[in-house]
Amino acid sequence: MKTKTTHLSCACGAFRLEVHDTPIISAECHCKSCSDAARRLETLAVPEAIRTIHGGTRYVLYRKDRISFLAGAENLREFRLGPNASTRRVLASCCNTPIFLEFKGGHWLSLYGNLWKQNELPPLELRTMTQDAPDRASVPDDVPSGALGTAGFYGRLLIAWIAMGFKVSEVAVEGAIDA
Repeated sequence: MKTKTTHLSCACGAFRLEVHDTPIISAECHCKSCSDAARRLETLAVPEAIRTIHGGTRYVLYRKDRISFLAGAENLREFRLGPNASTRRVLASCCNTPIFLEFKGGHWLSLYGNLWKQNELPPLELRTMTQDAPDRASVPDDVPSGALGTAGFYGRLLIAWIAMGFKVSEVAVEGAIDA
């Protein structure tokens, strides 16, 4: 069986990575943390908007062991909403392209959807935390959202972690960005 490999890069091409096989899930998050981070990061003149037209942030989640950094890792910088934040967003400082969101102790990376060309972005499977959307009525119901969808989301994360033998690897990032 052949493994699918997808090559991705920041907007200027200085940072490159590849992902192997299929993602855990393709999702759009509407939580306050993702909204606040997107709003602040968009002040950095990012190459394109982080938030979707519905106000969510698009992610494609991959197991860490299925992601390889190919070039430009020295350009990665972390951004945290506060000094004790358990999540960090990582950007390529060469062009301010958002690359991924990482949860402390997580076995996956949530890669920003804007790394993919629009026609190559894996189809949206789930919206999370839609109750936090400023205008909930404007969020489409074309994919699962809410408690049941979120349970399936956590189930997929657990299955991926089991498949990885409960390993959690570290992703080294030197330096930080303040927004």
